[in-house]
Amino acid sequence: MEYINSHDDLEALYGKPGAPSLRKVARRMTPLYRKWIMASRLCVLSTVGPEGTDGTPRGDDGPCVMELDPGTLALPDWRGNNRLDALRNIVRDPRVSLMFFVPGSNNVVRVNGQARITADVGLRARFDRNGKQPATVAVIAIDEIYSQCARALMRSKTWTAGDQSEGLPSMGEILAEQTNGEEGGKPYDDAWGARAAATMW
Repeated sequence: MEYINSHDDLEALYGKPGAPSLRKVARRMTPLYRKWIMASRLCVLSTVGPEGTDGTPRGDDGPCVMELDPGTLALPDWRGNNRLDALRNIVRDPRVSLMFFVPGSNNVVRVNGQARITADVGLRARFDRNGKQPATVAVIAIDEIYSQCARALMRSKTWTAGDQSEGLPSMGEILAEQTNGEEGGKPYDDAWGARAAATMW
């Protein structure tokens, strides 16, 4: 098998990008990009570090991010599994990408930028949920915002294919597989719903 090792060889296999795909890029929040991003309750945060890359979903019951100013977004780090893969990466390499999804829309809005992690008391308090606050917040300086071609979500029928989770292994089953049965299994799955509800924020 031969692999492509140059931009020229790669670009020879594709046509030139259309003008709209280049002209849609903004360098800061605009009224319409703002409306789109603030409608998103789910985004994927991508980071890069010495050990490699990481992609992690970030979701909320309202907007995923807060706009601090037209060039800056704030992404709260609500309770998770404490692996801190993305946060460790950001501390060492500030480059981040965000992909924002809105159920029912086949479009995706992407933000590329530079992030820093803060535990600033005042900023964390702006995300307060009944006395609970994120441990940290990623403050993201926007480099570019642009919309993504809708074809991927159209091909996958992401919002119209219905529930296809039947038959998938549970997280308890996967954990049991990875620990030779020492952890996970049905007890893990049975306890998960209540545990998640008690520690959502």
